[in-house]
Amino acid sequence: MRKIFVSDCEGPISKNDNAYELASYFIPNGNRLFTVMSRYDDVLADVVKRSGYEAGDTLKLILPFLKAYAVTDQKTLNFSSRNIVLISGAKDMLQHVKSIADAFIVSTSYEHYVKALCKVTAFPYGNTYCTKVNLDKYAITENEMARLRELAKEISKMPIIEIPSKAESVKDLLKRDQDAVARLDTLFWDEIAGMGIGRLYLEVNPVGGSEKARAIRDVVRRVRSALADVMYVGDSITDEEALRLVKENGGLAVSFNGNRYAVENSEVAIMSPNSLVTAVIAEVFCRFGKQQALELVENWSRKALTESGINKALLSNALKIFPRRLPKVKIVTSENMQTLVKASSSYRKKVRGEAIGGLG
Repeated sequence: MRKIFVSDCEGPISKNDNAYELASYFIPNGNRLFTVMSRYDDVLADVVKRSGYEAGDTLKLILPFLKAYAVTDQKTLNFSSRNIVLISGAKDMLQHVKSIADAFIVSTSYEHYVKALCKVTAFPYGNTYCTKVNLDKYAITENEMARLRELAKEISKMPIIEIPSKAESVKDLLKRDQDAVARLDTLFWDEIAGMGIGRLYLEVNPVGGSEKARAIRDVVRRVRSALADVMYVGDSITDEEALRLVKENGGLAVSFNGNRYAVENSEVAIMSPNSLVTAVIAEVFCRFGKQQALELVENWSRKALTESGINKALLSNALKIFPRRLPKVKIVTSENMQTLVKASSSYRKKVRGEAIGGLG
């Protein structure tokens, strides 16, 4: 049966965090605003586990602020198209996996960005799942714009919440961070949700958390296959449930320059500046099965790669790109997990930059 390749977009394919970059460009001090909100998103999704809230819903929370600064669908598309930065080898990787598997992208990113990326990489937009939003259909009053601009200033001055690794409730946070969470709860779920522009919170459904897992199930139905035939590549908290779904059902869960959320829920951790290594593992998984893919990773070396039976052109390209040393690729175990979390999180910042690499 033909295998299925599914990848997140930002991280495994591109270096961007499009929503962060949109906020940074259009909103004064928007980089700080988005970072505070992103950490709040981690608290709601991973610590509080707020009912009805998904990892990645930051993309919903930021929308009223973008509207307050007159961001339109056309501005979003134009900005996204101008600022795509691909991981080295990403276009070739996508073209290769398309030739050996049913390939899909499942992304929390806005549709404007995913459409732009598909154009750059010649990937079919019909094989993507992403956050649908039509900014232009939402009206906003002058009073709401003014108030949201005030709130943007207030939020950007808040502390970036620190989340202890074993935090199970807001009470496990520092007092200043508990206060920040309480204030943000009021701002988002009482004040902004009560505005006319608060409709966005009801009507926009970011593809993160369980929505990514749902998308994978839909892919499996579309191609009439099974979860065991899926290789999923992710890198962040929005991929946690998708990685877990694939891993628990016999597929191959892969972290590519992932943070702790991705590494802890994956079987394979890749740390690489070039995504061609993803194509190598995908080829072995698709042609020979999961066990041989894991064996290749277990014995990861130039010798193992040469003897893996992969496409000669792909092998030649891989050895040419990595002439001296192969990128780090490891099986994730309970013994090495925290070491890999630290190494991968650090490498993620090296590839994508400190600001974007530090987001959940």
